[in-house]
Amino acid sequence: MAKKTVLVSGGAGYIGSHVTVELINAGYDVVVADNMSNCDMTCFEGVKKITGRDDIPFELMDCCDTAKVQDLFGRYKIDAVIHFAAFKAVGESVAQPIKYYRNNLDSFLNILDASIAHGGCNVLFSSSATVYGETDKLPVTEESPRQSATSPYGNTKQICEDILRDVIKASAAYGTEVNAGASAQGPVKGIALRYFNPIGAHPSALIGELPRGVPNNLVPFITQTAIGKRACLSIFGNDYPTPDGTCLRDYIDIVDLAKAHVAAVSRMLDGKMKKDYEIFNVGTGRPVSVSELVNAFEKVNGLKLNYKYVDRRPGDVVAIWADTRLANEELGWKAERTVEETLASAWAWEKHIAGIE
Repeated sequence: MAKKTVLVSGGAGYIGSHVTVELINAGYDVVVADNMSNCDMTCFEGVKKITGRDDIPFELMDCCDTAKVQDLFGRYKIDAVIHFAAFKAVGESVAQPIKYYRNNLDSFLNILDASIAHGGCNVLFSSSATVYGETDKLPVTEESPRQSATSPYGNTKQICEDILRDVIKASAAYGTEVNAGASAQGPVKGIALRYFNPIGAHPSALIGELPRGVPNNLVPFITQTAIGKRACLSIFGNDYPTPDGTCLRDYIDIVDLAKAHVAAVSRMLDGKMKKDYEIFNVGTGRPVSVSELVNAFEKVNGLKLNYKYVDRRPGDVVAIWADTRLANEELGWKAERTVEETLASAWAWEKHIAGIE
């Protein structure tokens, strides 16, 4: 049987690079497309070293470019696509909503349009726990009602989920339009993975989170403070109604998260979906506060961080963590790495990119 080909849009970035490794390890062919707006070639080169593959197709392109996306689908037989190509900073989205709506919606619409035009496809959408908004019913299940988004970023995730659901419904009802010369693969089917807070790095320390400029996520701020790139770590808010006053989150190891994507893609390609559109929470099910995470990083790596508490950040919810039973049962997947292992990997990655072994 011929290998299946998976397109990973945004595949040179933090999550995409780890997913690419796990897909290749699982026997899939992968095509990576990225415009490098929030990364450089460091992680893609790391992927090639980890997998021993120098021949991974790489397309330097913006998924907001309709013609280029159509051309890509015309040159490769894409069996499934994992869509990561989106801006993801909550705070920045509050300040620049048009930037987020234009990029995050246009890129996904182009992917779906090309999927339909070339005979149907299996679409795995990179969604987020932000779709649940501010809720006091925790942990959240896939049946938990989506609340009003607390940021434009979160709203783009909600909108894209709705778009995917409607496209799949239409595909089932009316079929797909097949371009001349394209072979019909069937209707569009899809899974939305609502994942929580990815952290850490690959155990090899060859790939990890490498944001351009000022990080938007907590752990890169922690590691950059620890290594001296930043003088002080700012913790946004210590007056929340939580045990220690800082936000509660569900921090999931990046490799565990990547393996969940492989399980979901396999479910689609192996015809094991129970519905044409499915949703799964991907987390650990264990809430950890921001302060607890900082303290755990200090303890596991034998370091002392310079940090301070500052005002709350717009768009942040007080607490969110997952009920993961559905993903555990249906995908046959479960988060395995401990927070301590993950934070050790994050520090090893920071030292690697600094040239400190």
